Amino acid sequence: MLLPRLSSLLCWAGLASVPLASAYDGDDNVKSIPVSSHAQSFTGGSLIAAAMLAHHVNVISQPYLDSDFQSRWFDFGGDTIIRADKYIRLTSDRPSQQGWIFSRVPLTATNWEIEVEFKIEGSGNLHGDGFAMWLTKQRATQGPVFGSTDNFEGLGIFFDTYKNNRPGTSFPYVMAMMGDGQTTYDQAHDGKANELAGCSARGLRGASIPTKARLTYFQDKSLTLDLQYKSEDSWIPCFELTAPEYNIAIPSVAYLGFSAETGELSDNHDIISVKAQNLYSVGGGSSGSSSRSGKGRDTGRVKRRKQKGSWGWFLFKTVLFFAVVVGGYVGYTAYRTKHRYSRF
Repeated sequence: MLLPRLSSLLCWAGLASVPLASAYDGDDNVKSIPVSSHAQSFTGGSLIAAAMLAHHVNVISQPYLDSDFQSRWFDFGGDTIIRADKYIRLTSDRPSQQGWIFSRVPLTATNWEIEVEFKIEGSGNLHGDGFAMWLTKQRATQGPVFGSTDNFEGLGIFFDTYKNNRPGTSFPYVMAMMGDGQTTYDQAHDGKANELAGCSARGLRGASIPTKARLTYFQDKSLTLDLQYKSEDSWIPCFELTAPEYNIAIPSVAYLGFSAETGELSDNHDIISVKAQNLYSVGGGSSGSSSRSGKGRDTGRVKRRKQKGSWGWFLFKTVLFFAVVVGGYVGYTAYRTKHRYSRF
């Protein structure tokens, strides 16, 4: 009797250390948890299961590789180089390179936010070509579109640093394309024929601060991209698309990936880190683009609110855990002692 109770108590104490939901920027009706590559949308009791799965997430962070120099969750190939203490280098500053990294497990969450830290830099004044972020049905296939396959199905976000033939547009240029599996990327005109939305981002390459992109998706509602490259913690809106005016239907099963390419001109294209979180509604209010409008949009969304008493709650959970362990040990010792004497 004592041992099952002890196991149950230890289980609940362990769950107390799992990160649950936190408030999402600027909307009390939207919460967030780290997004699992297996996670759907969560309500009620399934939230704990979702939080436990969140340790197997679409996240990239140092040292990137397991002890056997492989990754359980991502495949990489081409000219990709991984330096465990610094970066995942999709291409080096050398001509004619292609590299990629893709998740092994699809992202199936319906509402999510992905934040990527990256770096584009090189030694020359002339540089190219850029890198891409993918959420597609296809995965881990090298090709001509920023190092990945053409005729893809899903979303591609292109960070294009070299201007081929697009008059009146400042580069670097960041654009979105929703592929249908049949349409070819307009290589000759830097994707002009395919552009769903985009923005110029002068200063993105070689920035003196950490450069980041934040992609937010609410299924059947909105798709938003913000960039950080001018100053830290200052997000610059790139685009915001709403349904049904735009086709923003990302495949229900999509693989997260990144790829890069160099031609005659070259650059280092590095992925530093990737963070993801699932977003879900807890109230009657609508989520999506409406939560992002209003004051402070020019410098990004309202900073995440610090949860009150977070340190106090952490200390409480820690004390509770050790109290359960000590209590269980004392109880088990007393039980063994009593059982031993009862034999005589």
